Amino acid sequence: MAIQLHLEVVTPTRIVLSESVDEVNVPGTVGQLGLLPGHTPLFTTLEAGELSYRQGKETRFMAVNWGYLEIAEDRVVVLVETAEAADQIDLARAEAALGRAEEELRKLTPEDKEYLLVSHALQRALTRIHVASHHGR
Repeated sequence: MAIQLHLEVVTPTRIVLSESVDEVNVPGTVGQLGLLPGHTPLFTTLEAGELSYRQGKETRFMAVNWGYLEIAEDRVVVLVETAEAADQIDLARAEAALGRAEEELRKLTPEDKEYLLVSHALQRALTRIHVASHHGR
């Protein structure tokens, strides 16, 4: 059994991260998933949310936006629309996006066709703010 996992976080435009890690936690569509070396092969979908990974005693955080995860032979590949490390998040921009989404949702009902899109924008903004909080903001 491997001592570490190899984690790759990939968006449509670039490889965001490619490192050996001790542990990975991801926002699965059926709940939070914790991955350790020796994990059973798995392919699943991901929600927008917080991805964290541990290297030794240090834990790092990323905001990810919907996608897929595959783990096989101690290699974890996360394919997502977007991924931002905590220290790269523009907190003011995330807070402005949250305000816009909250304002739009007040005008909509769940039956409106825009409701789901605005709800997703709200979730993305909340995730980015939460992840940025890990960077001491």
